[in-house]
Amino acid sequence: MRVTKTAIEGVVILEPDVFSDTRGTFCETFSEREFARLAGGVEGSTEGSTGGIDGWSGRFVQDNESTSRAGVVRGLHFQKEPHAQAKLVRVAAGKILDVAVDMRRNSETFGKWVMVELSAENRRQLLIPRGCAHGFSVPAEGNENGARVAYKCDEYYYPESDAGVLWSDPALGIDWGIDPAKTIVSEKDTALPEFKNAYKYE
Repeated sequence: MRVTKTAIEGVVILEPDVFSDTRGTFCETFSEREFARLAGGVEGSTEGSTGGIDGWSGRFVQDNESTSRAGVVRGLHFQKEPHAQAKLVRVAAGKILDVAVDMRRNSETFGKWVMVELSAENRRQLLIPRGCAHGFSVPAEGNENGARVAYKCDEYYYPESDAGVLWSDPALGIDWGIDPAKTIVSEKDTALPEFKNAYKYE
């Protein structure tokens, strides 16, 4: 598995080794042992922290899966302390534009975001550490049957800690790759606060 850093500390792209033969393909999508070993080698990780990444507890406790039709935007979501979550996101069908926004006041990239295309074809995964908001869009191209997204969390879901940022906040200026007039967003996500009014991690 290969690890690629992004512009935001702790947000990394993971690419598994894929083995092919006449039957098809095989890849290992997650190994706790391998993940911890690779995570420990990421520059900027916290010395002595479990798994080596600042913002990841060292183990995942919950798996989630969603399906979305083309034109959908989900996010931007996160959980407030003391139940902040790190997420490991991958796509089982279709493709998405996956976004992480740095919500950590003490981070050099506070208020910045990165976007990575994840697809069933490229098999990339994105690790989003605690302290970052997460969302994704489902562009029309390549998603005739929609997208199926699976992700691991290192903390359980707590409704009282649920929080987020408005996906269309002009201060963030995220280009989701979808015509804003045709974007499909839930009422809950439409009501999320802009970045300036959103919860921040200290």
